[in-house]
Amino acid sequence: MFDTLSDRLGGVFDKLRGRGALREQDVRDAMREVRIALLEADVALPVARRFIDDITEKAVGQNVLRSVTPGQQVVKIVNDALVEMLGGDDIVGLDLAATPPVVIMMIGLQGSGKTTTTAKLAKLLREKQGKKVLMASLDVNRPAAQEQLAVLGEQVGVATLPIIAGQAPVDIATRALQSAKLQAIDVLLLDTAGRLHVDQQLMDEMKAVAAISSPKETLLVVDALTGQDAVNVAQNFAGQVDLTGVILTRMDGDARGGAALSMRAVTGKPIKFAGTGEKLDAIEPFHPSRVAGRILGMGDIVSIVEKAAASIDEEDAERMAARMAKGQFDMNDLRGQLRQMQSMGGLGALAGMIPGMKKAKAAMQSSGMDDRVLLRMDAIIGSMTPKERARPDLLNAKRKIRVAKGSGTQVQDINKLIKMHQEMERAMKQIKKMGGLKGLGALFGKGGMGAAMPGLGGGGMPPSLPGLGGGGGAPDLSQFLKK
Repeated sequence: MFDTLSDRLGGVFDKLRGRGALREQDVRDAMREVRIALLEADVALPVARRFIDDITEKAVGQNVLRSVTPGQQVVKIVNDALVEMLGGDDIVGLDLAATPPVVIMMIGLQGSGKTTTTAKLAKLLREKQGKKVLMASLDVNRPAAQEQLAVLGEQVGVATLPIIAGQAPVDIATRALQSAKLQAIDVLLLDTAGRLHVDQQLMDEMKAVAAISSPKETLLVVDALTGQDAVNVAQNFAGQVDLTGVILTRMDGDARGGAALSMRAVTGKPIKFAGTGEKLDAIEPFHPSRVAGRILGMGDIVSIVEKAAASIDEEDAERMAARMAKGQFDMNDLRGQLRQMQSMGGLGALAGMIPGMKKAKAAMQSSGMDDRVLLRMDAIIGSMTPKERARPDLLNAKRKIRVAKGSGTQVQDINKLIKMHQEMERAMKQIKKMGGLKGLGALFGKGGMGAAMPGLGGGGMPPSLPGLGGGGGAPDLSQFLKK
């Protein structure tokens, strides 16, 4: 997400940071490059022009040019402007403050991912907010559209309105409302029909459904990969329907990011959610400040912690913390760490959120390092016997050959994995000497990391967060790749 734009801006700001003093012309030259980067990222021209004018005016001010760190000051100005362009500091969530059932109407063009996004949103509402949700498909045009929502409903554990062939969308909406009231449903999601393009028939149908259901939220689902077209579609819908927000799908595949950067400025409507993958839990609230941080290579530690908290099993975390306190760490523990990294989005997703890791991420990609490394390491550990996993010191030459054959790897890969394990085991023993997690947490004091991130273990990080478990040191995956 935003990789192309992020790389271009990173190059511009590296030049600025490398200079002890800045002239006004230096800033203007840099802003010209930023403008080109925005246009190449498919940001709307009026938005890019206004953005550059605003930040140039602030960046050439005397407070910046006379600053001790003018390059950093310029980056901060750009960061603040990006946050503002994306919607401001505050995230705009769903407005569910109404008498149940609260109706959310999903609209958009055909192929934008509307039906899948409806199911993702239903899952989010059920699991994160504890809402009783009902989904209803009003799409009578696309073949098997209603059946698709029913299948997705089973997968996410959310009820769908029974299908009655031949009913018109308005009649389905009426029946959905009656059913929701009878079942004491909290939120009713209406998945409306789409078209290949915006036309009057589509708009009339949506207006008729809105008149019947009085939706509290009307969310437009648009495909981020279509770039400027997505913004044009949003403008057309916003002119006809009372939109309350936008959901951008396929954000994980959009290396340019022009749609996200232009959407709020052009339509005036907030981006409420972003689809970040094909899985039904791959949807997250849109945080303007976090997105700006990722674009400028500042990372997104808060999202990493949230991903860790969501993926950690509480019992596993407590068990891991107890073992760490005793200085214990075997191959089963290492395997758990690696699997948690996968559940948090893999190496690429994590590297993109860690401050200063843009270059490291690029190096990983150029060396061919990807999530297959995690799978290969998991296969190696899986090829060991239970005794070998519990006591890696049993792995002599003969056993290593057997494990290598069983996992489809080489003996040198087994040696690298063992070395990684030994390094992490030494770190666990060091933690024990320091008094375990409580002793480590005391080093940070009451106002340290532990206080900043409450509930995430004595040391301020989840005990089973890979490589951050109480200061355990990250697995050296780059060593694993070297031949």
